[in-house]
Amino acid sequence: MKRPLAIVVSGPGTNRDTDVAFALELAGARAEITLAGALAADPSLLADAQLFVIAGGFSYGDALGAGRLLALELSHGRTGDALAAFVAAGKPVLGICNGFQVLTRAGLLPGALDHNASGTFTCRWVRLSPVSARCVWTAGLAGVRDITCPVAHGEGRYVPANLDALRAGDQIALTYSGGTNPNGATEDIAGICDPTGVVLGLMPHPENAVLARQLPTGRRSPDHERPAALDLLINGVMYAKEH
Repeated sequence: MKRPLAIVVSGPGTNRDTDVAFALELAGARAEITLAGALAADPSLLADAQLFVIAGGFSYGDALGAGRLLALELSHGRTGDALAAFVAAGKPVLGICNGFQVLTRAGLLPGALDHNASGTFTCRWVRLSPVSARCVWTAGLAGVRDITCPVAHGEGRYVPANLDALRAGDQIALTYSGGTNPNGATEDIAGICDPTGVVLGLMPHPENAVLARQLPTGRRSPDHERPAALDLLINGVMYAKEH
């Protein structure tokens, strides 16, 4: 079966686009890194894609707030219309770290990301528990095994607009587990999805934990054991293939 095309949007200040592209290729997609400016100039670039991913980093230097300028660029005019149509068509969207911030500021996900409770930038490994059956990225992963991956952010404390609505809609996709909440997020929330389950935003970086040698255990991890972070991306790619 043909590999689904994943557009990985990048711009000034993003720094994980190549990592995301590599991880998506490993998960079975065909990844193309596309500048946000190019997408704004020609939103039809989305027409042939089956997945859309906003990579992490510090887009536009986080001027005016983390992710705000990239969110404006992606939600304005024809680009915003094309992205809205992409989501309405049920195509998977993923925002990682700064990408999660972009998705909330663009109105594609509820709530907001605030400064870490510690008041400092944090870079460390965390454990995540997939908890949502609705989210296409985490479906089938809940209760199977935790995901180990790194975080690197200063504004990652998720603050929900309506916690009860998130619970009722099964939109809490991932939570920090094992006491690894690095930012003081409400209810240990590490990632959420939209009501349809196709749009996922999360602060940790699964793209940096898709090979056994990337994990904290390093070479002690069996090479044949697929890291759980890769399963998250495979889920999105497989959904795109089948839908």
